[in-house]
Amino acid sequence: MIFKATRLTLAAALLGASALTAAAEGFKPENPECIAPANPGGGWDFTCRQVGKSLQDQGLIDKTMQVVNLAGGGGGVAYAEVVNKRGADNDLIVAASSATATRLAQGAYPGNSMDQVRWLASVGADYGVIAVAADSAVNTLPELLDQLKNDPTSVSVAGGSAVGGWDHLKVLIAANAYGIDDVRSVKYIAFDGGGEAVTQLLAGSVQAFTGDISEAKGFVDSGDIKVIAVLAPERLEGEFAKFPTAKEQGVDAIGANWRGFYAPGNMSDEAYNAWVEKIGTLYASDEWKAVMAANGMAPLSLQGAEFQAFVSDSVAKIQSISREIGIIK
Repeated sequence: MIFKATRLTLAAALLGASALTAAAEGFKPENPECIAPANPGGGWDFTCRQVGKSLQDQGLIDKTMQVVNLAGGGGGVAYAEVVNKRGADNDLIVAASSATATRLAQGAYPGNSMDQVRWLASVGADYGVIAVAADSAVNTLPELLDQLKNDPTSVSVAGGSAVGGWDHLKVLIAANAYGIDDVRSVKYIAFDGGGEAVTQLLAGSVQAFTGDISEAKGFVDSGDIKVIAVLAPERLEGEFAKFPTAKEQGVDAIGANWRGFYAPGNMSDEAYNAWVEKIGTLYASDEWKAVMAANGMAPLSLQGAEFQAFVSDSVAKIQSISREIGIIK
């Protein structure tokens, strides 16, 4: 999936720009909190911590954002907590991504659906990567996929989403594009967050990692892993330009993980509109553009009703992909 930047137009038209501004000025969270539905070190954790810090740095919230890591079920534990216990919490936002949409699309959050929460806004898109340990003999994506094709039992791939989740789907999309007919033969091991998955890679428990560029960056900088493919249509800019795309290696696989937030389903309109405005203001800032550039994130600006419609469309598309590769019937 390739995402293009858009402006805050539909949300402003529906709610009125003045109403959004008034809400933003009228509501101030007393105890701002962000739930990261995974252990520290992954993309959801990054989203909560970086956005929380940036909101405070820019004076969009008065107090430090408390980040709570609530791992389990590929985000399902956090989703159930919000729906069942914190449905009217105006101070709470929750990190979400394509992984969230994937689990919802596949019915992996038992009894829960996307319309039980309110979708706030996106803060960018994170292209997928496939990586190996820095000392691995594998240097290219075709080398890894050849191993998978010739002996599927010889390679285990770790990711920070549950089986059938977005990290899992990314490596299956690459395998399918390379001509591996039965992608279900690919051995995928799920962990609660990208950080834990990379830890297992470094320990030698698995041979490859599938995640997102923001998750991988710190481990690349420390010299622990090497990225053998970015699932982008063309090379990223800046310091990420050194990483080859899957496409340039003959593997036509693209995967962009959007990042954003949802809120409790019974959050007040005043609080909801204020959070939409705050996150939209943050996204438009030069400071956030610098954060995106530093972490290899691509533009994706969607707020309020426009983001709600986007997530709904994402869920529908992922259901279709999941059926094609046999994840769901």
